Amino acid sequence: MKITIPYKPRPLQAEVHKNLQRFNVLVCHRRFGKTVLVINEIIKKCLQNKLPRPRYYYIAPTYSMAKRIAWDYLKHYTSVLPNMEFHETELRADLPNGGRIQLLGCERIDTLRGLYMDGCCLDEVSQMPPKLWTEIIRPALSDRVITDKDGNWKDNAFMIAIGTPAGHNAFFDLYNHGLHDENWYAQTFKASETNIVAEQELAEAKKLMPPEIYESEYECSFESGAIGSIYALSLNKADKEKRVTKVPYDSTIKVDTFWDLGMKDKTAIWFAQQKGSAIHLIDYYENSGESLEHYASVLDDKDYIYDTHYLPHDAKVREIGTGKSRMEIAQSLGLSTSIVPKMSIEDGINSVRMTLSRCWFDFEKTKEGLDALRQYKWAIDDKGVTKNRPQHDWTSHSADAFRYLCVGLQETKSWSTEIKYPRLGIV
Repeated sequence: MKITIPYKPRPLQAEVHKNLQRFNVLVCHRRFGKTVLVINEIIKKCLQNKLPRPRYYYIAPTYSMAKRIAWDYLKHYTSVLPNMEFHETELRADLPNGGRIQLLGCERIDTLRGLYMDGCCLDEVSQMPPKLWTEIIRPALSDRVITDKDGNWKDNAFMIAIGTPAGHNAFFDLYNHGLHDENWYAQTFKASETNIVAEQELAEAKKLMPPEIYESEYECSFESGAIGSIYALSLNKADKEKRVTKVPYDSTIKVDTFWDLGMKDKTAIWFAQQKGSAIHLIDYYENSGESLEHYASVLDDKDYIYDTHYLPHDAKVREIGTGKSRMEIAQSLGLSTSIVPKMSIEDGINSVRMTLSRCWFDFEKTKEGLDALRQYKWAIDDKGVTKNRPQHDWTSHSADAFRYLCVGLQETKSWSTEIKYPRLGIV
């Protein structure tokens, strides 16, 4: 029995389907139809897969976004297949050949570790943690790859990254890699070139929308910051003034660290030196699920000479299990600690904005933390209305630690003490 999926791709969508490689990056304007494209590509691949128990995934920044954007499309295009099973609570579709397509969010990316994947789509990559691709998705695509007799990729274990630009972030990095790797397919589709959106509609949008948002949403410009980014203007200024560069460690000045402590989630640490009025961010480290002993060991391995390790105010709270506070545990490990004064998030954000003009970032060692600062946004409700609080996601801990740095600097007269070496002379 022949069954036809009710999908009729537009010419450009058909071109994409024809040109897809194992790894793909599609930078698409609003209303291009990118979600419909990738959902149907996954359905086709799943139905054609001859391996046992095929597994395909559509991954969005959050679970709610995955459901809102793609779930209805997945059900619509697969509902014509016999013996389909839809699991609403898991956002999972079980196909008649034993294949499975599931929608996921990446709020907690560690929960995605260990999955095997025959293929996946990453939607709105600009809002995802950079580690998602390098540490989780790429390894997950290694077990099910089909190769030819020479060991070259033939089929399966593929990835499609889609989205609209939102500044220089993980999506930007993926796209640039794709442009320079002959085994990847990377393509940009601008609204002014595709003729999908009517010229009158584009003219109206251009007239009403801020220029940077229009350029990002319709003309696929990576030069505009992320929409709703709290620190975009300040960090763009840092880029223009070339303060994101190589910032070497000065061994004559002690290093201070600023922490956001996570229990089950992420701990983030910024490493800073103050030189006159300038603040040099020389390093950054984050991890999750590790003890304070782990972080103390990381600090020791870096061979910096430290002054003070600044912790958030809740580090003074004693834990039920140990009867000790995390500040006390840190001190028992030989760390000289201080507590950052408590300040409202709003006032802390203002402190960051006032301080960023004095900051220099090492472009290599602080990249992970800087990516988070660039993507730190105001929360938006389901109706698209901006709330008066930041979005809690993968960027939060890095941004919180940096906020503690700025508050600590504001409230402390002096830190990053100069090291007094003995003067050498001729007797």
